[in-house]
Amino acid sequence: MFSLLINKDKGFFDMFEKSASNAAAGAKALVDLMDSYPAALAEKVKVIKDIEHQGDLITHQTIEMLNKTFVTPIDREDIHELTTKLDDILDLMDGASGRLAIYKIGAVTPEAKSFAGLLVRATDIIAQAVACLRRLNNCKEVNGYFVEIHTIENEGDQLFRRAMVNLFAGRDPINLIKWKEVYYDLETATDRCEDVANAIEGIIMKYA
Repeated sequence: MFSLLINKDKGFFDMFEKSASNAAAGAKALVDLMDSYPAALAEKVKVIKDIEHQGDLITHQTIEMLNKTFVTPIDREDIHELTTKLDDILDLMDGASGRLAIYKIGAVTPEAKSFAGLLVRATDIIAQAVACLRRLNNCKEVNGYFVEIHTIENEGDQLFRRAMVNLFAGRDPINLIKWKEVYYDLETATDRCEDVANAIEGIIMKYA
């Protein structure tokens, strides 16, 4: 029954994959910003902002499609949840990159670069996991994706704690306030990757 619904209307799955691919592009742009920081900072922040705007457009189009579709291939609540969680990942990466520019931070930390690397790994896996929604009966590797995302989220938690320890060990309260907000955005972005994986897993368990 589920396969028949997928064959009938693939539009939502196209949008999920576009959103996941866009999030992965945002993570790679964030790594580029971190690696070259502060060179061409304004231009690189704008690149991420443009990717985030594209994500907003994809989200808007998906919700509009949802509002106009009487019979959906999966539950409407699942479509809405997956769409908004994917959008959250980009919003948070955009927030982190924007804060670096607004706060005029002189140099990025090793922890910030590590967070960007984690997000590249996580969003690449998310893109692969999202594609499994088209082939629920032929995606044996999907459970491995969920394990990898959970591992990355744990690494993000540990990285956040280490970053905060290093901040509080310093003697600059203004720097602490600035970086605490940047780290919060980056760590929450890794959390949202796990939220997306959980949403995908829930759909698969419901319909496989």
